[in-house]
Amino acid sequence: MLMRTDPFRDLDRLAQQLMGPGTWSRPATMAMDAYREGDEYVVAFDLPGVSPEAIDIDVERNMLTVKAERRPMAKTDNVQMELSERPLGAFSRQIVLADTLDTEHIKADYEAGVLTLRIPIAERAKPRKITIGGGSDRKQISG
Repeated sequence: MLMRTDPFRDLDRLAQQLMGPGTWSRPATMAMDAYREGDEYVVAFDLPGVSPEAIDIDVERNMLTVKAERRPMAKTDNVQMELSERPLGAFSRQIVLADTLDTEHIKADYEAGVLTLRIPIAERAKPRKITIGGGSDRKQISG
C-alpha cells in the first residue's frame, strides 16, 4: 500500500556517512520497515536516543512526513568526549501513502527507540458483498 520506493536510499546513506550529521535544511534519513498486519499497515522507524518530544509526524493528503532530532547529551565542564559515533542532528522521512489507507486514524507509539505507526486500511478499500436485486432469486457476489 506504500506508493513509492526510493532506489537511491543506499547511495543517500553512504553520502550521509561521509558528510556528517543531518541539519534541518539537509536532514538525514532514518531506517524503516513497512509491512501489512491484518487490516492495517505498520511502519516502524529506528530513532534510538531521540526524545519523544523531538519527533514530529505530519500527514498532508497522502504524504506522511516524520521528522526527528537527536540532540547531544548534556555535558558538564568535567566531561571530555573520547569517542562519538552516534549521529546527531535532524532526521526526516517522507512516504506517499495509497488512497486505500485511512490517514485520519493513524496511531503512533514510541518504545525502545522505535517509532511505530499503524495505518488502517480504509473501509471503502476492503472487499465486500453486493446483493443483486430483481426477480424472485436474490444472489450475492463478491465485489
